[in-house]
Amino acid sequence: MMKTYEEVINYLYTQFPEYQKVGDRAMKPGLGTSLKLDDHLGNPSRAFKVIHVAGTNGKGSVSHSIASILQSAGYIVGLYTSPHLHDFRERIRVDGAMIPEEYVMRFVNEHELFLKDLHASFFEISTAMAFDYFKFVGVEVAIVEVGLGGRLDSTNIVWPDMCVITNIGMDHTQYLGNTLAEIAKEKAGIIKEEIPVVIGERHPETDEVFVDMAGIQEAPIHFAEDYYRILECKRNGDKNDFVILEKKTNQQHKVPFSLIGNYQQKNLITILKAIDVLRSLNYEMLDIVSIREGLANVQEQTGLMGRWQKIGSNPDTIIDTGHNSHGMKYVAEQLHEEMDKYEDLHIVIGMVNDKHPEEVLPLLPEKATYYFAQAKTERAVPSDKLAEMGRNCGRMGNHYPSVQDAIQAAKKNASANSLIFIGGSNYTVAEV
Repeated sequence: MMKTYEEVINYLYTQFPEYQKVGDRAMKPGLGTSLKLDDHLGNPSRAFKVIHVAGTNGKGSVSHSIASILQSAGYIVGLYTSPHLHDFRERIRVDGAMIPEEYVMRFVNEHELFLKDLHASFFEISTAMAFDYFKFVGVEVAIVEVGLGGRLDSTNIVWPDMCVITNIGMDHTQYLGNTLAEIAKEKAGIIKEEIPVVIGERHPETDEVFVDMAGIQEAPIHFAEDYYRILECKRNGDKNDFVILEKKTNQQHKVPFSLIGNYQQKNLITILKAIDVLRSLNYEMLDIVSIREGLANVQEQTGLMGRWQKIGSNPDTIIDTGHNSHGMKYVAEQLHEEMDKYEDLHIVIGMVNDKHPEEVLPLLPEKATYYFAQAKTERAVPSDKLAEMGRNCGRMGNHYPSVQDAIQAAKKNASANSLIFIGGSNYTVAEV
């Protein structure tokens, strides 16, 4: 009997646990299963051009932005990212539109026995589904975001036109290594023979790792920071207007960008260099107009959510999915900057247990009222324990059994001229 869409999604979550929900129990490193799945489906991963994107932070923003630019240029663009916030189908998009429920139903019903016999993981299944759908609808270029790491990630069966590695931070250390160099080595595993790679940020501990791997693979390597520098950034309504210096020519360019978090400045340089490389690879439809249009309309064209996103006024309410110390450092810097504009700051925060809350919480402003929440995931840090960690570093506030309870308390205490920030985890943001 055919499963309905709701039954299919429930089946995927219960039979094939999702890493974001249960952590270690969903981990299944290695490419063997992904290769068997791809072969079973007729090798859809080879049916379209691919841009492969890895990195500790920023890979979602970079992936969506490159997709938006390619869409503006007229390409049929697939976008595969993770995790989703609200709907499983957010992971798989074509020209911004989510995969239809009917296709998800058909895929799982048609291949259910094979998936079960193969003992595929949730992520392996969603990756295979994405590639199968992209082939079915005739995608020309797919932006494929790495799930975790790179070398052993399910997405690493692709043979891309270009690889992008945004940056390296201390995250998923239990799987990827305990130093930046070890983590970089895992992410450098996406670098392929003679395929150009763009590195978003330089770091003395990781540069050599990338240069060595690129040398072994005879892959052209480009450090984005060597090519572009941001001279100026001005807020213009719901966008930022940037003045960018192109270092090799000393020319200045004005660029609008709809992603307004401070951390997006580093992402923008990565995106611009990636587009340069694509233009050198005969992506002939890419021009200045499509680059500007794509950057100015990322959310509208791709459905990106949760990146310093304003969701309410009076009081202004911001959500952001930053969740590790590397990413939250930039969020914290922006919160410090924003505080002068408001009467006070209210922070609703919930975190998961492998993101080192004891390292993240001290980064956030001390002069704020905190609302410690517990998101609906097995990996959530209990809110009372999170509140205790907060007190230990001078971040004071009450704890709440749910994200919604915490938000209601923040709204009750805030004035029209307050700022409410909600974040700490994809799950915390997802519940908003």
